[in-house]
Amino acid sequence: MATESDAVGSAAHTHEDYYKTLYQAALTFSSSLELDQVLQSIVKSITEVMQVKACVLRLLDPRTGQLQLSAVYGLSSGYLSKGPVDVEHSPIDSEALCGEPVVIKDVSTDKRFQYQEAAKREGIVSALCVPLEVHGRAIGVMRVYTGEQCIFHEDDIQFLSVLASLAALAIENANLYESLKRSYDGVLDALWGSSTR
Repeated sequence: MATESDAVGSAAHTHEDYYKTLYQAALTFSSSLELDQVLQSIVKSITEVMQVKACVLRLLDPRTGQLQLSAVYGLSSGYLSKGPVDVEHSPIDSEALCGEPVVIKDVSTDKRFQYQEAAKREGIVSALCVPLEVHGRAIGVMRVYTGEQCIFHEDDIQFLSVLASLAALAIENANLYESLKRSYDGVLDALWGSSTR
């Protein structure tokens, strides 16, 4: 990723940082069942290594068609309370949920961005949004924001996409674990008659 005034960054340095972060993320995902903490750690790492303003992860609620906040780093509470993120009214997310990364160079002029005025007040200029996919199905999105207009290179998009895939797998595994635990507890309740239902 590079700003408009500095279109050529230190690619080798970026690659090394990206590899280290991916390795650490893989270790983090595989070593903890505390999903909220893991996701929070990941969005913070992404913000730092990509040198962006903020990173946010939202999961799709199929019942409401809204993207619910799951982890965030670098955004104010005022911006986060701007209103619901409806897929129907957010083309950037609609496109990402179809499986394609979306780059917005300037959120203040691109109609695909739902809350342009709030973004302007927050100091958000450019955005990159990628899908969180499990078995070819999008379950949410991950976005990064910058405070100045920038160019997201293919390496940046791939880096964020890989981390989004790791996050999606971690979410899926955590959901499976919770489901198995509930089933196991239900079996124990039935066997020992300890159910209060």
